[in-house]
Amino acid sequence: MATIQAQTFESLDSPWPKGEPNTGYAQYFIGNSYLAPMDGGLVNVTFEPRCRNNWHIHHKQVQVLICVAGRGWYQEWGKEPVELKPGMVIEIPEGVKHWHGAAKDSWMQHLTYHKDVQQEGASNEWLEPVTDEIYNKLK
Repeated sequence: MATIQAQTFESLDSPWPKGEPNTGYAQYFIGNSYLAPMDGGLVNVTFEPRCRNNWHIHHKQVQVLICVAGRGWYQEWGKEPVELKPGMVIEIPEGVKHWHGAAKDSWMQHLTYHKDVQQEGASNEWLEPVTDEIYNKLK
């Protein structure tokens, strides 16, 4: 049986920076992620292989993800996971429980921004981790 080797960040050949370790939100991630803030509220998030954030909900704001490098996953509560590949755009409606992260064998980068973040009461609610049982079913 062949062993899958995870690629290195450098093998992504991405024009986007890796960023700095995401220490401020590390408690809400399994694995390591990195942040590179851009202009206009846009943030480049880099996930190492197997890294994913906890289930979470954005209240009174819409989150947009634009996958720019590598391969990953996005899943809404109660729905099938969606494979993220470069060029894919996901608009996450306000109040939807979801998670996103890298595939088992690939780094992944996405740009993200929040629409309506200035709205009164806009917030993130961090929830439980995505279990290995859920994650390990993914390709």
